[in-house]
Amino acid sequence: MARLIVDLGIAQMTPNQVSEGNKYERSGDSLTRIWIAVVVVALSATVAVGIMQIGALRSAMDATRSAINAATSRAPVTTSQHESSMLIREGAQISVPEGSPLRGKLTVGAVEEREIQRKLILPAVVEADPARTVKVLPPVAGRVTDLMVQLGERVVQGQELAVIDSGDLAQAYADIEKAKSVRTLTKNALDRQLNLEKAGGTAIKDREQAQSDYSQAVAELDRAESRLRAIGVPPDQKEQSRLLSIRAPVSGSVIDLQVARGAFLNDPTAAIMTIANLGTVWVTANVPEKDTASVTKGQDVEVVLAAYPGEVFAGKVLFISDVLDPDTRRTKVRIAFENPDIRLKPNMFANATFLAPKLTVPVVPTLALVLKNETDQVFVEVAPWTFEARPIEVDFQEGDKAIVSRGVRTGERIVVRGGVLLND
Repeated sequence: MARLIVDLGIAQMTPNQVSEGNKYERSGDSLTRIWIAVVVVALSATVAVGIMQIGALRSAMDATRSAINAATSRAPVTTSQHESSMLIREGAQISVPEGSPLRGKLTVGAVEEREIQRKLILPAVVEADPARTVKVLPPVAGRVTDLMVQLGERVVQGQELAVIDSGDLAQAYADIEKAKSVRTLTKNALDRQLNLEKAGGTAIKDREQAQSDYSQAVAELDRAESRLRAIGVPPDQKEQSRLLSIRAPVSGSVIDLQVARGAFLNDPTAAIMTIANLGTVWVTANVPEKDTASVTKGQDVEVVLAAYPGEVFAGKVLFISDVLDPDTRRTKVRIAFENPDIRLKPNMFANATFLAPKLTVPVVPTLALVLKNETDQVFVEVAPWTFEARPIEVDFQEGDKAIVSRGVRTGERIVVRGGVLLND
């Protein structure tokens, strides 16, 4: 041990001190031995002090650790005592003991019952009934010499709309005259052959040929008269002219006009005007895909137009399209309205309110709903001031009330305010 202390003392000495010590040791002077002894004693004292300091530090750390453990062990006891004074949890039930401050923060009420009628409000537009809309086509090619109507004008069936100067009409008249002449000629030839056949002066084949020619002449005359009727001219009309009068096929309003005086018409498939009978119109709404199941044929609908904001037009769903529009993902729904005074005009904007059948359902305040794990739940009172969390299904919300489809019954008492304080 003495040797170790001496070695430690020497190790703590500087190189100069070692060199000096070596000189003193070589000289054998007694002062050198005294100096070494002093150094050894000093180093021993230093080591002793260090050991004492390490022990004190270790004792302080042990004391601190004991204090922390004691504080930690006491904390849960404090929290548990505080919670037990507010409420008591026993399995799925939560009890609020008498004297708990939570009683003043919770409001308990009964589940109400209400008769509701769900409404779906959608934008709509007024349209003409396609079954009452007619496109007027020119039956023949020609030039428009006169136009008797204007865009938006109301017309009656048979009213003259325009006059066309047509060479096709003159050709149709000529075809009829030619067919009549051929029919007369073949009829005379057939009569002669029949008379000769009776006298025995002709062959049977000549009579048959005359009869065939007459039949063809009659058929050609029928074709020419049908062509004239298709143009719109009676076949028995005595006055023959190149001028053709276009008349209204139905009563209604001229909602589209594509011709003017002097225009030449050469496409019999291009309409010169459109006439719509607006005595009955459609209000068409586009129902989103997610709400399609909420609309049925015959369902009551209330329509309010921007032109008549204070008036409600009541109708029923007439038609629901069987095809979903691929671009808008909506379904066309049409409501028919009688329109004798033409107040509803095509392209008017409107709001259509679809009314579902009335139902009696339980409702709860929206403040009673507590969200847990993405599920709505309420706290049902199973005993005085004892509650149990129960998940419910909310059909939809209307104002500050939630319409419940499943989970609670009418008359059950639930926490209508402050239920979030019971949520764990």
